[in-house]
Amino acid sequence: MADARRFTIEEANALIPRLEMLMADAQRAALALRSAMQESDDATAAADARTTKDVLRVRPDLADEVHRLEWAVAEIEALGCQFKGLDLGLVDFPAQVDGTTVLLCWQYGEKQIAFWHRSDEGFANRRALGAAERPSLQ
Repeated sequence: MADARRFTIEEANALIPRLEMLMADAQRAALALRSAMQESDDATAAADARTTKDVLRVRPDLADEVHRLEWAVAEIEALGCQFKGLDLGLVDFPAQVDGTTVLLCWQYGEKQIAFWHRSDEGFANRRALGAAERPSLQ
């Protein structure tokens, strides 16, 4: 993680409009995939499909949706962000607070960065950004 990009709150907030579009596209593709898999003739194989590779094995006709989902996730990560979850629409931004790496935490639907957590924690441990963290973020 030493070479990972570090974001300021302003830099992370500037990416939110792009992230909203990418996450919406990823969630639409995932919804289409889930719906198609539930309607699959091979219900057992569909229920066992855990990865996009599994989905394509069972339903090769869903390749466009699989590629759309994978593309959106890759675009999020290409921005320097960390894609953390599709269902909740979670993205983390590495940042520095007083020399310590933390993760600014964004959830789809939030209009700005308002939460953070330590890099060894997850969404359940996110804390509201207070005045103390804002000036020290680098």
